[in-house]
Amino acid sequence: MSSVSTAWADSAVMLRRNIKHSMRNPVVVFNSVLFPIVMMLMFVKVFGGGFSVGEPYIDYATPGLLVMAVSSGLGATSTSVNDDMRKGIISRLQVMDVSRGAVLTGHVVVTAVRCTVACAAIVGVAFALGFDPSANALEWLGVIGLVVLLSVAAGWLTVALGLAAKTPESAGLATVPLIMLPFLSSAFVPADTMGSGVRQFAEYQPFTPVIETLRGLLAGDPSGGDAMAAVAWCVGFVVVGYVWSVASFSRRA
Repeated sequence: MSSVSTAWADSAVMLRRNIKHSMRNPVVVFNSVLFPIVMMLMFVKVFGGGFSVGEPYIDYATPGLLVMAVSSGLGATSTSVNDDMRKGIISRLQVMDVSRGAVLTGHVVVTAVRCTVACAAIVGVAFALGFDPSANALEWLGVIGLVVLLSVAAGWLTVALGLAAKTPESAGLATVPLIMLPFLSSAFVPADTMGSGVRQFAEYQPFTPVIETLRGLLAGDPSGGDAMAAVAWCVGFVVVGYVWSVASFSRRA
């Protein structure tokens, strides 16, 4: 078997392992899938009537909730990676001649799968609440592609944070800024309604162009500038996360 085939086979084994671990942990399932739905119900049914956004609030909030669904489950990945390193599981896998890349890729792919499932659940609940997008088939493909790209990018960055942390607790805390970013963006209210300082941060932080791109795609009116910025941020996260992860893994494994 070639080295490439071996790496793919090892990655598939690690993916199955990580999926099983996720499914057996109710906290991971809640934070990754159920918590975004709870937040959607809270913002749309409790707070939504107090926001003036020029369109039905469910239509405005859904793109931001998709990004929040990606970010809310990242703590589980960071903690799991750190736990594997701390307990020596990685060292045992090395003795078994498991590909190093498969260990990291398995965590990234299961993060992307978990985030995609959470986003699918968000869209389903949004339709039940009256979501009425104008996107055509091609624009829906753009939404799916951007969500997957963001999930992979966040996955690599989160794996890097987990490898760099000293304990599982600090690994979980390291993802808090990523979890908070959607709340400091245009996810729930337009950035131009925010106070000075917060408005500028919301306009230029990484998640805002992603949210605005998703919003434009779902409304059938995508913006090329937002899309380029969104893809650039995601690619940057992938590069930084991958390089950082490989360096940390080589140093600690």
